[in-house]
Amino acid sequence: MLAFLRNALQRKQPSASQPAPAASPLWCGLRDAALDGWFQESTGELLKGFAITASDQVLDVGCGEGVATLFAAKQGASVIFTDSEADKVDLVKARVAGSSARHWRGMVSDSTPLPLEDEIASKVVCLEVLEHVEDPRQVMAELVRVGRPNAQYLISVPAAVGEQLQKGIAPPSYFAPPNHVRIFSHEDFAALVSDAGLVIEHRQASGFFWVMNMIFFWASERAAGRDCPGAVRDRIAEQQNPLMDDWATAWQRLLDRPEGLAIKQQLDLFMPKSQVLIARKPGQPRP
Repeated sequence: MLAFLRNALQRKQPSASQPAPAASPLWCGLRDAALDGWFQESTGELLKGFAITASDQVLDVGCGEGVATLFAAKQGASVIFTDSEADKVDLVKARVAGSSARHWRGMVSDSTPLPLEDEIASKVVCLEVLEHVEDPRQVMAELVRVGRPNAQYLISVPAAVGEQLQKGIAPPSYFAPPNHVRIFSHEDFAALVSDAGLVIEHRQASGFFWVMNMIFFWASERAAGRDCPGAVRDRIAEQQNPLMDDWATAWQRLLDRPEGLAIKQQLDLFMPKSQVLIARKPGQPRP
């Protein structure tokens, strides 16, 4: 999902009530995300309940194309971003340069360990990363180590129901390194975060739109006789095809109806793309 939104912060974003242009999967997806509480620029919340201010030191682990980093930079925060792929780090460096960030630093790391000192970050972001790693407990231990006492965490992984559905449609490469090597149940994800020593403050599941978008992507790839060797996120982000456009238009029309939001929320609960947690590290904040 975040790969598909890689240019989200480089263009005007829709509000939750703003209609999207016809047949625009990116714009429709941004509107859907805003309805879920993402990218609240008026309040500085990357997700509702996870506000970023200019006084924060934000760490974005597995930054990808830099959606979270760029949002934090817009708030004037100091940002550190890491990724296992050097080209992604270089890309985000180019995008954050000249931003409103108080300070920024990018580095290549697989997070085992993170090349950072203890208790450096007041906000830690790790979105759609843990499903890619061999030892998520080790990565979680690193995330906790670098967070300050009372640091807030925003962590997401794909929801199990959406992943299991795609297993019957996606090519085998999607569920092999460097793609998704594990599926987290609702209970396993919460236990992973709690066992690492964090206190869960909020959790949500959302993204029915994105599950269907992925299904239409795989269907189009299969019809064209294509496979996606290696990491597929770049091709998903750039792929445009009639099925995805038609789906975005249908979803937009649903959201425009008076009952659209209520239907979306029920579908998100029924078949979410992502499960998201906001958590906090125990301890007194630094003076």
